[in-house]
Amino acid sequence: MSESQQLLRQWKLLQLLADSRTGFTLQELSEQFEVSLRSVQRDISVLQGAGFPLENVTVSRNLKRWKMRPFGEQMAFNFADMISIIMSRRFLEPLAGTPFWEGHQKVYRKVRGALGEQAIRFCEQLNGMLRVSGFGAGDYTKRGEMIDTILQAMEDRRRVLVVYQSQQSAEPVEQELGPQGFIWHNGSLYLVAWSARREEIRNFKVDRIENAEIGSDLRYTVPESFSLEEWQKQAFGVFRDHGDQSWPIRIHFARDAARYVQESWWHDSQQFDPQPDGSVIMSLELNGLSSVTKWTLGFGTNAVALEPPELIQRLRSELLQMIGNYPTEVPRVSTPK
Repeated sequence: MSESQQLLRQWKLLQLLADSRTGFTLQELSEQFEVSLRSVQRDISVLQGAGFPLENVTVSRNLKRWKMRPFGEQMAFNFADMISIIMSRRFLEPLAGTPFWEGHQKVYRKVRGALGEQAIRFCEQLNGMLRVSGFGAGDYTKRGEMIDTILQAMEDRRRVLVVYQSQQSAEPVEQELGPQGFIWHNGSLYLVAWSARREEIRNFKVDRIENAEIGSDLRYTVPESFSLEEWQKQAFGVFRDHGDQSWPIRIHFARDAARYVQESWWHDSQQFDPQPDGSVIMSLELNGLSSVTKWTLGFGTNAVALEPPELIQRLRSELLQMIGNYPTEVPRVSTPK
């Protein structure tokens, strides 16, 4: 069983116990999650060891039920803490409609009720000073149920049948996926999953998944050593080519772009060599060239690839095709009065 599968079950167990006033017996939890009593006991021990206040309460006829102590008994938020919760909502707005957003919404509604209307109006004034750009961000307001289905498949280690239309495909195609986790990248949510069609781990943009259903008897197996974190380290953002070749990459950024590039993390292998004129040479070690080609083009004349030759050739081809899309002589357009 993978670590992500156990973590998902333990997360759902926490949600179940936190929302219940009466609690659950071990047998009920075992049936709920379709695992053995020993697995439930182990999950509870892990959560208790992590500091969550789970307790075993004896009710009528010596029946024991597991519960979580009420939140108010665990810690008290002061008003500054509650204001921070309200303001942090802005950062989760791009995930509206997903299970991640719904959890925050429950806390948000409780905090609003505790603060009162005058305090809420004050918070709204503060929120007016904080904006989150939705430029290019995905819209997940109608995909919450689908994402929840994928999370359930991930927990049960089952394949999920999706209807997916890739960027290169003219028509949507049904695929069998073994979901491993989600990555939030550049305003969009990506599913990292084992593809039965390709027989390898790939990423799928959630915006392009039209439907998702859990396959009744379809389970999947991936190497136990698979780690979502390690997989992403090999990617450039969330994109990686498929192969074992490693490419040493050097890109020269002009002074106008040098500071911006050095301010951010792009990849674990990145290194910067500042130049006397204020420019910088960036070095990377990647397993593919597709994503870094598009990224470099985004800097226009402020970025020039130095190596490998294969990257330089890709950039030249893209630029020549771009030039070919424009006429030699630009027609003059009259300005409307």
